Amino acid sequence: MNNYIATALLLCCSNVFMTFAWYGHLRNLSHRAWIIAALVSWGIALFEYMLQVPANRIGHQVMNVGQLKIMQEVITLSVFVPFSFLYMKEKLTLDYLWAGLCLLGAVFFIFRAKFFGAC
Repeated sequence: MNNYIATALLLCCSNVFMTFAWYGHLRNLSHRAWIIAALVSWGIALFEYMLQVPANRIGHQVMNVGQLKIMQEVITLSVFVPFSFLYMKEKLTLDYLWAGLCLLGAVFFIFRAKFFGAC
């Protein structure tokens, strides 16, 4: 499988776990002590790291660290927006669109040399 695709798929799966670890407790464990939420989040984060570490190792074969980070941020927003709207029942605003457009700018600048030659 192409290293870019494998990296993206692993990072997407990793981000689902990450998003639930970071924010899921706000809905499900808000009535419990913070230490309980932290322990549950750490347990969920273990699965995130089991996907994220191989994703970064595979991705680093074809991308530099900056490119990996920007890819991660785009995937994070792509996972977070539906999570926020569907699971957390937050209002979907245009701010998500503006944030996404800013990330597209970041993608252009961090990947432009790879796809458009030295700039």
